[in-house]
Amino acid sequence: MSFTSFVWEIGNISNKSSRKRHRLRRGQAHITPEASFSSSPGSPGSSTVQIEQRQWANLPPELLLDIIQRVELREQCWPGRRDVVACASVCRSWREITKDIVKTPELCGFLTFPISLKQPGPRDTPIQCFIRRERATSTFRLYMGLSPGELSKLLLAAKRVRRTIGTDFVISLVGDDFSRSSNKYVGKLRSNFLGTKFNIFDSQPSRDSTVCSSCESCRKTHPGKVAPRVTTSNYNTAKISYELNILRTRGPRRMQCIMNSIPVSAIEEGGTAPTPTAFTNCLDEYSSPLLDSAGRRPQVGSTSRSMQNVPLVLKNKAPRWHEQLQCWCLNFKGRVTVASVKNFQLVAAVEPSENVTIAEQENVILQFGKIGKDIFTMDYCYPLSAFQAFAICLSSFDTKPVCE
Repeated sequence: MSFTSFVWEIGNISNKSSRKRHRLRRGQAHITPEASFSSSPGSPGSSTVQIEQRQWANLPPELLLDIIQRVELREQCWPGRRDVVACASVCRSWREITKDIVKTPELCGFLTFPISLKQPGPRDTPIQCFIRRERATSTFRLYMGLSPGELSKLLLAAKRVRRTIGTDFVISLVGDDFSRSSNKYVGKLRSNFLGTKFNIFDSQPSRDSTVCSSCESCRKTHPGKVAPRVTTSNYNTAKISYELNILRTRGPRRMQCIMNSIPVSAIEEGGTAPTPTAFTNCLDEYSSPLLDSAGRRPQVGSTSRSMQNVPLVLKNKAPRWHEQLQCWCLNFKGRVTVASVKNFQLVAAVEPSENVTIAEQENVILQFGKIGKDIFTMDYCYPLSAFQAFAICLSSFDTKPVCE
């Protein structure tokens, strides 16, 4: 049997054994969480799943490792990348080996599993995506790819919900389920009434140990109070603020992003950004450990511990005025073709006392721009994740009458 036929046979068995729990659509693949693979002994169909898993789980680990490594090296983009996901869907042993072989986006530059959307992007080459806006349904869809096409993969979707005191953008893994009680819910973006300040809430904390200890301390501190019923967790990971433009002076919008969950030490030489390895739930709503109780940035000290507690701040890259075109210009390297007030590039805003090189300060971490009617490009890299970059770009779609 040829290697190609063997891979296709693996995919067919994967589809048969998990037809009710997995969906492999054209240009889209989804893996259910780990908990969905476990079934009770008395549940219908559990014996059939065990028989089909046993058929492939008995392969020698060395042979299984070599097979998955070849598939992983061969398929580097969608839709071919679905074969790697199919290998992880065969059985639990295949899933564990596949998770060990497939690296994080920071190391390989590929988005393979849903948790990859919460992990930092690559350091050298940005991951190129595009956003499609649907005005009729107030939804925004993030796709993987250089430009709109049939083979583009849906990464995230958001729905705008207007409230009396602001606007919410509910972010989900799928485009037809935006309920906060669903396991497809990954976070939200919330704005104030003027659309000048935003908060990014994640469905899971970036540092599980810190947050879980905070959960227990909160429950012990107030034993007499009844905990409010919260369907999902909301962890404040970033704050976005747009500068007011009351005098209506010419120029693009000015914005600043305080990444509460990313320390500034992440962009220093040898620094690392928080990288979750699995989806977790903690039923409470928290502030970031990188901010004090009053929501202020802590003072920078001389020790490395205090440097790790300083959040990363992103700012607009200053554009230049083009005399011939009579407009503000930024070098988007061909990724943006239509002038818009929504276009922006974000770079790190660091203090002189912080050990960050000039090249790192000039590095564009996130860029967003218009290429057509309701079509926008989004390119991001380390230390931002796809979820964080998408949420920042969504803030540009909200109405800002006092910022333009």
